Amino acid sequence: MTTNPPVAQPGQRPPHRSSAHHPKSLWTLAFTELWERFSFYGLQGVLSFYLLYSLSEGGLDLEASTAVSIVGAYGGAVYLAQILGAWTADRLMSPRQAVLQGAIIITLGHLSLAVIPGIAGLAVGLVLIALGTGALKTNISSIVGMLYAEDRDRRDAGFSYFYMAINAGAALGPLLTGLAQTTWGFHAAFALAAIGMVGGLIQYSMKMSTLPAESAVVKNPIDTRGAVQALGIVAGSVLVIALVWGTGLVTSDNLVHFVTGVVLFAAAAYFIVMLRSSAVTAEEKTRVRGFLPLWIASTLYYGFLFQKFTSISVFIRDRVDLFVGGWEMPAAWLSVSSPLAVILFTPLVASIWMRRGARQPLTAVKYAIGLSIIGVAYLLMFLFATLFPGHTVPAVAVLLILALAGSSEIFVGPIGLAIATRIAPERFKNQMVALMLLTLAGGSSISGLLGTLFANIPTGTYFAIVGILPLVLALALAKSAKRIDTLTR
Repeated sequence: MTTNPPVAQPGQRPPHRSSAHHPKSLWTLAFTELWERFSFYGLQGVLSFYLLYSLSEGGLDLEASTAVSIVGAYGGAVYLAQILGAWTADRLMSPRQAVLQGAIIITLGHLSLAVIPGIAGLAVGLVLIALGTGALKTNISSIVGMLYAEDRDRRDAGFSYFYMAINAGAALGPLLTGLAQTTWGFHAAFALAAIGMVGGLIQYSMKMSTLPAESAVVKNPIDTRGAVQALGIVAGSVLVIALVWGTGLVTSDNLVHFVTGVVLFAAAAYFIVMLRSSAVTAEEKTRVRGFLPLWIASTLYYGFLFQKFTSISVFIRDRVDLFVGGWEMPAAWLSVSSPLAVILFTPLVASIWMRRGARQPLTAVKYAIGLSIIGVAYLLMFLFATLFPGHTVPAVAVLLILALAGSSEIFVGPIGLAIATRIAPERFKNQMVALMLLTLAGGSSISGLLGTLFANIPTGTYFAIVGILPLVLALALAKSAKRIDTLTR
C-alpha cells in the first residue's frame, strides 16, 4: 500500500516517520505509556500481597475474599475513570493536556501510598491513581489513533508496538517493586512506583509539543450552563457514594459488585447515547452495533486475564512453592512472565499483520485466537493444581502458564483499541476509546468476582470452569466473524 507523505499542520512540526514507517510521535507516546504502566503494574504486582500478608510481614492482613474484592474494584474504578477522562478531553481541555494532568495526579497517588501508612494511605493513593489514570489512558490511546487516521492496514501494527511498550512497563514494574518489597518493604515498593511515574512525566513534558496538532484541540468546548450541570452531576455522584458507603450498603467485601454494576450501567449508557444521537450518522451507528459483540468479548477476556491479580495471587500464596534452591522468589515476579510474553511475541505478530495487509485474519478471528490461548492456559493450571497437592505447585510451572495466558493479549488488546479508534463516530472519538477501555474496567471487576468464587469452590473445579468458558466464547466469535466484519467496515 502506498501512502502520501505526512503533511505538517499550521504551528506544528512535520510528523516525520521512522525508518519502520511509523510516525516518530508513536515512540514518544509509547515511552510515556511505558513509564505509566511501570508505576501502575509495579503497584498492581504487590497490591494483592500487601492486602493479604500479615501485619508482621508489612501487610494489612485482610481476608482473601475482602482482598480480591478491593483489588477487583480498584481495577474497575481505574478504567471506569476513563469516562471522566474522555469527557474532560472533549469538553474542558485538549487530549495532550489531559495526559499531562493525569500523569501529575498519578504521581501524587503513588507518593501517598508510599508515605501514608495503613488503610488511609491505601484509600487516598488508590483514589488518586484511579482519577489520574482515567485522564491519561483514554487520551494517550486517542492520540495514537490520530497518527493513523487514514491508514487502516498500518494501524493494527502501530497499536501492537504501542502495546509492546505497555507490556515492557508492565514487566519491568513488578520485577523492581517485587524486589524492593522483599528487600525493604511495601512502602519502598510504592515509592519506586512513584519514581517511575516521575520519569514518564518528565519524558512526556519534553516531547508533547511534537504531537499531532489535533491533540491540542478541545473538540466540543463546554459552555457555562454545561459546566454547571457537570458540577451538579459530580457532586451528586460523590454524595451517592458517600451515602452507600456510610450506611454500610457497600462494604469492602461487596465493593466489587457495586463497581461491576456501575461499569455495566456506564457502558450501556454509552451505547444507547451513540445509537440514539442525531449527531451520529446511520453508517456510524451500524459500526457501533457491530462493535457490541467485540466489546462484550473484550470484557470477558480481561476478566479471565486479570485473575493474575486476584484468584491467582491467592493461589500463589496458598499453593505455589516459591523457593528455587535456597532462594525465595518474590511473589510479584510470577506475574511478570505475562507481559514479557507480549513483548517477545508482539514484533512477530505485528510483522505478520503488516505483511498480510488486507489478507490478515478478521478482527473477531483474532479475538478468538486470543481467547483460545488463555483457555488452554487455565486448563493447564487445572492440570498442575490437580497433580501437585498442598503447597507444592512449582513456581516455574505457574510462570510458563501465565506467559502463555499473557501472550493471548496480543490478539485482543491492541486489536480492540485499533478498531475502536477506527470506527468511532466523529462526535464521540474520545468517548469511544473510553468505551473500549471500559472493557478493562469490566474485566477487572469480573476478575474480583471470580476471585470470590475461587475462595468458595474447589481449586480444580474453578480452573476447569475458567478454562472451558473462553474456548466456548472463541468458537462463538469465530462463527460470527464475517458478520461482525461486515458491520464494522
